[in-house]
Amino acid sequence: MSFEYISARTVEEAVALAEPDTRYLAGGTDLLPKVRAGKYRVSRVIDIKGIPELGGICETQDRGLKIGAAVTLSEVARHEAVRSRFPLLARCCLAIGAWPLRNRATLVGNVCNASPAADSAPALLALDASFVVVSRNGTRMVHCSNFFRGPGICAVAEGDLVAAVLVPGDAANIQGNYLRISRRRGMDLATVGVLVGRGPMGHRVCLAAVAPVPLRVRDAEAALDAGKPNEAAAIARAAASPITDLRGTAEYRREMVGVLVRRGAASLDAEQA
Repeated sequence: MSFEYISARTVEEAVALAEPDTRYLAGGTDLLPKVRAGKYRVSRVIDIKGIPELGGICETQDRGLKIGAAVTLSEVARHEAVRSRFPLLARCCLAIGAWPLRNRATLVGNVCNASPAADSAPALLALDASFVVVSRNGTRMVHCSNFFRGPGICAVAEGDLVAAVLVPGDAANIQGNYLRISRRRGMDLATVGVLVGRGPMGHRVCLAAVAPVPLRVRDAEAALDAGKPNEAAAIARAAASPITDLRGTAEYRREMVGVLVRRGAASLDAEQA
């Protein structure tokens, strides 16, 4: 394993330094093991941790949040505005690994890994989040629903830098739970992940680990809006297209999607009662 290491001082410098087979480094919890295992061909690693604008969480004009690419999962989960106004994001971040990993891994890194089982993705889908993507050609916004393209594939070209996550202000105050099944609590990839939430604009139903990409199931949301949890569970189950692997069979995963949607809906009703 041999590559050139550069510590960038600005976003513009980082993007300008990118060349073929370049990778950006923030937490490194996904990148470095894959480089060691030979899964990535890397000629240059650009460290972005020292770029000031990527290291914080700030409020946007619409009272949403901008979360920089170097912000760790622990920092997101502990942030007062996240906990009070976007609690589903805090809960999903806390579902990832153990605290030593969360203290190093970043939210943007978890997303850019593009795992179908990424625990942060259901919250970002539920919150209508977008990503700020910077390249030599300028800056563009990519909505979360268009970001995931397949296992390990996202809407980022070579040399692009995902600089921040934007959570809109009108997604605040969505309450709910992220229900997760795994072989080992907190220390393994999700076998099934289901987010069920409810806010001022209705319900949210989002899935992880049961399709090539994380999913938001709007028809299931509409069924919950209509007070039909069993129908919502059936719709979500039909939307899943899981695989069979070491963590579980496709049949088990599909069945548990329905179970967890019903459980999440019941939990919301119990909290409201």
